Amino acid sequence: MRGWMLLAPAMLAGCAGSAEPPQLTERQAARLEKALAGKVPGEPVSCIPRHPQASLTAISGSVLLYRVSGRLIYRNDLIGSCPGLARGDTLVVRPLGSQYCRGDMARSADLTVGMVTGACALGSFTPYRTPGR
Repeated sequence: MRGWMLLAPAMLAGCAGSAEPPQLTERQAARLEKALAGKVPGEPVSCIPRHPQASLTAISGSVLLYRVSGRLIYRNDLIGSCPGLARGDTLVVRPLGSQYCRGDMARSADLTVGMVTGACALGSFTPYRTPGR
C-alpha cells in the first residue's frame, strides 16, 4: 500500500496534460472541423452544467464534443486517453457534483464484454458558439 502512495504523485504528474493538442487522424480532424464549422471558440472553463438533452460524441480517444444545442458545443481534450472511445466504446464519467468538471475521472468501456478499455480525466471545456445573427 505504501508503495502505491509513493507512486501516486508521479503518476498524477504524468497526467497533468501538455500544451500540445492531441494528434488526430485525417478522418478525425475532418469530423471535428465539420462539427465545429461556423462556430467561434470562447475561453475555456473548468466546469459546465450537465444538460439532460445534450449529446456526447467521441472524435478520438482524447477529444470529446458535448453538444448542448445547435448553437453551443463544448470541446473537451481529455487528460490522458481513453483509446476505446475511438472504436465506439462507451464513456463512463464519475462527476463529483451536478456539473462536469476538469479532473472528473472517466473510463471507456466495452459494454458488450463488460471490460474497461481506458482511463482518463476530463480536461477544460472550450465553448464553441454560433455567432449571433
